[in-house]
Amino acid sequence: MKRYFFLALLHCCVVAAMAQTQLSNYQPGVTPEGAVYFLPKTAIKFHILVEKSTFQPGDFASYAHRYLRLVDVGQEPSVSCRLLGVRQEAVAIADSTKAYAVKFNAKTVAANVALSQDGCLLAINAAPAKTANDFEPFEAAPRQEPVNARTLLNEEILAAGSTAKMAELTAREIYDLRENRNLLIKGQADFMPKDGAQLRLMLNQLEQQDRALSSLFVGTTRKDTTEYVVTATPDGPFTHQLLFRLSDVNGVVDTDDLSGAPFYLTVEDMNTVPPVDEEAAAKNKKKPFEAGIYVNVPGRMRVTLFEGITPIQTEEHPAPQFGNVELLSGELFNKRYTTHLWLNPLTGAVERLEAEQPK
Repeated sequence: MKRYFFLALLHCCVVAAMAQTQLSNYQPGVTPEGAVYFLPKTAIKFHILVEKSTFQPGDFASYAHRYLRLVDVGQEPSVSCRLLGVRQEAVAIADSTKAYAVKFNAKTVAANVALSQDGCLLAINAAPAKTANDFEPFEAAPRQEPVNARTLLNEEILAAGSTAKMAELTAREIYDLRENRNLLIKGQADFMPKDGAQLRLMLNQLEQQDRALSSLFVGTTRKDTTEYVVTATPDGPFTHQLLFRLSDVNGVVDTDDLSGAPFYLTVEDMNTVPPVDEEAAAKNKKKPFEAGIYVNVPGRMRVTLFEGITPIQTEEHPAPQFGNVELLSGELFNKRYTTHLWLNPLTGAVERLEAEQPK
């Protein structure tokens, strides 16, 4: 859950005449002059789902062909990993290059400034806007423990004098289970169930026992799904930059671990925001600092994930770092009006602006 803190300067909730300057090496919060805040930029969290399969050979694996006519049955334990999917989540983080100070005139009244936990400006004279998060966190499915095949071995099998004899008797038990199942399906069993529900229950039990005893020959495979999270924070466009590696045995590994196959990232600026007029910007720099609030005009970026040289996923996201910063005039914040400002928590853009005359 996000936490917010409010900076209440003096005793009123109406915005005073403000002025601000861009800062560096400042922490957000209360200062002797007023408040320091950041504007956000977009980071991308890659939620990587990897399935790990752990194979354990059965006790009678070497007899699988002799008694069950099974071929290519694994004789050694093994582990393998495969990529199930990747999800992208855009999140806001504070942009330390966009730090600003709000200076309040002591002769007027003060403002309520709402900041996020990492110091990004969220609202002025208003509660922060609540944004719906459609991203659903990963939850592993509940695991159903398999039946222990050894608990199904009867006295005759356990009393056998050799592994070969145990395998022979177990195979005979498997064939008996399959014959009983076929008789039930054909309606020729000595004890037929009274209704369909009871029939399904009996068939399920026979299938479960068959599968458990067969695992003593074919082995068992345990599958676990793990979510790895890798975060990328693009400050500009780039091409084919290494993001993570995926190992067939260890899942997601460090980028310098050559046992894993490489996955690369390309970020493109979609140029949805016109570039800044450098000449006009240079003139503004010569002026003394202006009163008002700085906000983002976000651009958009296209993010493409590659497995080697093959693109496997492309998504677009809002990106303040590919846009501009604009100044909301201090005329919006004066004694004649109570101005309420809401910024988008992800982009730092104006989401809503309301002004009302005090009664």
